[in-house]
Amino acid sequence: MAFPTSVNDQISDSITQANTKVLGDAPAMSMGNFYISTDQALSTAAQNAAHAQQQAWVSMQAATTMGVVNLYSVDTASTAKATRKIDQTQVAGM
Repeated sequence: MAFPTSVNDQISDSITQANTKVLGDAPAMSMGNFYISTDQALSTAAQNAAHAQQQAWVSMQAATTMGVVNLYSVDTASTAKATRKIDQTQVAGM
């Protein structure tokens, strides 16, 4: 342990002022960090919502396309069956 030495009053005053400044800045720093964290969380939420909306649009588009394909294929299948029946009767009649 070092021998006790006398410290200049100006040094102790400057250290006290620096510590007081740190304590005074703490509320502002903590609120700044809180605002940054909140902003980041809200930005991520908005980004996730936009991404989910895009993915839902792709799914809806695919479902619509499949629905239209099914609607067209029902008519085509019945037409093909009727045409085949007609062809078979014409071949048999020859």
